[in-house]
Amino acid sequence: MSYEEVLKAVFPLLDAKDLVSCMLVCKQWRDIARDDYFWKCLCAKRWPSVCKRPNPPTITYHKLYQSFYRRQHRQTLLPPRLSFDVLEFYIDIWAEDNLIFSNVVPGPILQAGIKIPPTGICNMLRFHLESPEYKMTLPVEPKFIVPLTHGVSVSVLVGRKDSNKVACIINKSLFDYIDRTAYRALAFDYLDFSPDYPFISGIRAWISLLFMEEGNDGLIEVFGIEMDFCDVADSKDAVLWLLDMLDWK
Repeated sequence: MSYEEVLKAVFPLLDAKDLVSCMLVCKQWRDIARDDYFWKCLCAKRWPSVCKRPNPPTITYHKLYQSFYRRQHRQTLLPPRLSFDVLEFYIDIWAEDNLIFSNVVPGPILQAGIKIPPTGICNMLRFHLESPEYKMTLPVEPKFIVPLTHGVSVSVLVGRKDSNKVACIINKSLFDYIDRTAYRALAFDYLDFSPDYPFISGIRAWISLLFMEEGNDGLIEVFGIEMDFCDVADSKDAVLWLLDMLDWK
């Protein structure tokens, strides 16, 4: 069974949120996950009768699912109670038990991102970094080497300078997927929210190592780190509201 056939066998088993996450992995996964058959299956689970119509819909099942699963108009967010100015991010990366990267990143630095992508990166990654969508990226200087043949893991904590409280974003998760078409190594973890928000769960934080071309012996040279929450929080205010709801200690 080919690689593409494996994906086509697995994707119909996923829910919409996970299928959307797969579309963010790389171009090949995105093209396969856009197959309208998968979205017809999801529509059939949510609104079985809509798939019984003698005439197919004028729009794709993907668009149909998007139109009625979400609200037609996003609610305007109130100004967040948090600010990147009072946040610090503590990022630690290990290769097995060896610490290979450890840094305290001020919130404004992570928010500012990578202004000018370095030369020599692939076009897909350059397009991603230069796109207008909101993103949090950290340029790494000097670059560091990651041995992908070892278990490479990451932890991310966030601290508030206004209250001296700390919350966990990622708790030593493995970079267990390497997207060699976009030169990104990805890890994720589920966010822990305050008991004040008992009905919020299942939101993932993703962190990516952005690297140059892979070298010998499975070594990659990391020039940047990116953190995101996919479509759940894709603006500055939405990210700050999400962080504000974490289980701060």
